[in-house]
Amino acid sequence: MSPVSLRHRFALYLDLIRWDRPAGWLVCLWPTLSALWIAADGFPGWHLLIVFVLGTILMRSAGCCVNDVADRDFDKHVKRTAQRPVTTGQVSVKEALGLGAALAIVSFGLVLTTNMAAVLWSVPAVLVAIAYPFTKRIIAMPQAVLGIAFNFGIVIAFAAVQGSVPAVAWWMWLGNLFWVLAYDTEYAMVDRDDDLKIGIKTSAITLGRLDVAGISLFYLLFLGIWAVALAPYALGAIFYVAMVAALAQAVWHFTLIRTRTREGCFKAFRINHWLGATVFAGIAGSYLLRYLLTN
Repeated sequence: MSPVSLRHRFALYLDLIRWDRPAGWLVCLWPTLSALWIAADGFPGWHLLIVFVLGTILMRSAGCCVNDVADRDFDKHVKRTAQRPVTTGQVSVKEALGLGAALAIVSFGLVLTTNMAAVLWSVPAVLVAIAYPFTKRIIAMPQAVLGIAFNFGIVIAFAAVQGSVPAVAWWMWLGNLFWVLAYDTEYAMVDRDDDLKIGIKTSAITLGRLDVAGISLFYLLFLGIWAVALAPYALGAIFYVAMVAALAQAVWHFTLIRTRTREGCFKAFRINHWLGATVFAGIAGSYLLRYLLTN
């Protein structure tokens, strides 16, 4: 294969894993890092930080490969996804699954450098991630399954640090599930017309005219549950300022999606990672301030 052909295939693989669209892995990363900081009572160390950052990117990329194979016959009928590499045939099903498997194996190798509890929790995480694309045919709100898959980062983070998964991890898990429902329903609103034609089930279709109200409620539940769950950790003013800033962003999202335009809904989804980054900054900033004041 010529160098030009190799570059072309590499570019197709990068397109397959959405390399130029980091919003997808960033929304997974911020709650995972938040859990890592809470579990470690501050900075978790460079080893775990690298493991979870790289692992998040790799698993999200592997998920894209599986998703595009599962949806290849549907994506050709959706404006936004019609040119995806697997859908157009530029990347074969075998290639996509091979790439996804390779990325997942590397990610699993990273988890092996932690502890057995984290390794054991990573198994159901992979299984749910594989199952998610196929739930769009049978479950009214498959976004909930996506949330379960994404939320395993929280569980594995606590397991890697503490060797177990305490109650606060599950409260964070529950709260984050509502955040996934919020931003992925915004995403589903972009394709609602196409999804109705081809028979795909989404939360945007299920909620109907209650979609905007539902998304607003999901944001409130996410922030409310995390605020209550993390209150015993006495994170201080920085954390609560960050939560107010995140709430302000949720209000901004309401202004973007209330008219249900494709452009507004897609923008709301694309900028969602800033909301997660704000919450993480509040948690990490609180621990940093505590460290500076006591050392």
